[in-house]
Amino acid sequence: MANQKTIVGLDIGSSKIRVIVATVEDKKNTVNVIGVGVSPSNGIRRGMITDIDEATSNITAALDDAERMSGEPIHRVFVGASGTHIETYDSKGVIAISGQNAEITEDDVDRVLEAAQAVSLPANREILRVIPKSFSVDSHKSVKYPVGMTGIRLEVEAHIITGQVSAIKNIDKCLYQTGVDPQEIVPSVLACAESVLNRKQKELGSVLIEIGSSCTNIAVFEEGSVIYSAVVPVGGEHVTNDLAIGLRCSIETAEKVKIEYGTCIPKDISEREEIDLSQISKTDSHAVSKNQAAKIIEARYHEIFLMCRDELSRIGRDGMLPAGAILCGGAVKMPGTIDLARETLQLPVQMGFPQDIEGIVDRIDDPSFAHIVGLVHFGHRFGATPSMFDFNFGRIGESTWKWLKGLLPQ
Repeated sequence: MANQKTIVGLDIGSSKIRVIVATVEDKKNTVNVIGVGVSPSNGIRRGMITDIDEATSNITAALDDAERMSGEPIHRVFVGASGTHIETYDSKGVIAISGQNAEITEDDVDRVLEAAQAVSLPANREILRVIPKSFSVDSHKSVKYPVGMTGIRLEVEAHIITGQVSAIKNIDKCLYQTGVDPQEIVPSVLACAESVLNRKQKELGSVLIEIGSSCTNIAVFEEGSVIYSAVVPVGGEHVTNDLAIGLRCSIETAEKVKIEYGTCIPKDISEREEIDLSQISKTDSHAVSKNQAAKIIEARYHEIFLMCRDELSRIGRDGMLPAGAILCGGAVKMPGTIDLARETLQLPVQMGFPQDIEGIVDRIDDPSFAHIVGLVHFGHRFGATPSMFDFNFGRIGESTWKWLKGLLPQ
């Protein structure tokens, strides 16, 4: 029987806390989901812990639900990191090759990536992930995997994803209080990519857009690797806030309007059509224009996609990605989102669903579960960097080596 292991993903989101337990076999890409837990994200805002006790209680509730469903005790988890505290930087590292016969070894790649990490960061930031975009060996550029090549100078262009120190330590504290150990903190957009993007999309050139509750994460892929990522500080909760202001109703009522009547296509709705708020709210009793609600929603989604397009323009990829945009996250389920994104981004657009899953599929076959399923895929494909929570990056770790080798043709 193939070697089977259990992997647990934990998504501490701004709207929901999600846990999935899955079993995986070494030589299979498919993950078998055997347990799911979901709880409210009280004590969490914009991806950061705002109340340790409340957040711990809700994380524990989600873990307990997943344990009961799966029948498996949870001791270690892959944790997703998202929110406005995530920042990214580009960096370069250069070293001289000193080994026998000037052949590049894994130690040399370790050293050049360490050199790329020697970037001046604010005191309140910690590196979560160093992603090699490409290597150069002497005058030979665009090398994906330099080990075994011969040269005297090795250079790397790297993309560095960082998080706020206090935000990461607060997550660590919550997990400690729940009694589970973090195997690795994985930036949300990288986890989503493992769940919804295929190899061809990563190779040809694509942008992954994850619209969450408090922010939107984007990552651009080319030649199999991330070449750029960013966080746009606007998400689904901003749509709710806009509706509350525009319709003069409570936040709770606005959320119900968004979920039950929301659309990004106001032209399909009559100006005379109304929503009787008394049917969905105990606090608001007036009628509002359904067309006006749609215009409010459309305006905010249009802004989100404009901001994403601006990020693409920064790197010269505006309208220039053959595999287009893939959308995931709970907020992308709004009717009309795909067409609006296609029109605004001037790219092919499709919705991203979790791939290569079996088991309790009906619970997780949804764009909002892309992140949490991706954490399990990430853990299966790349393993963990044990030093991640020691804030010690002396070596790049097994997961980065697997990432690098994953770029090689298969």
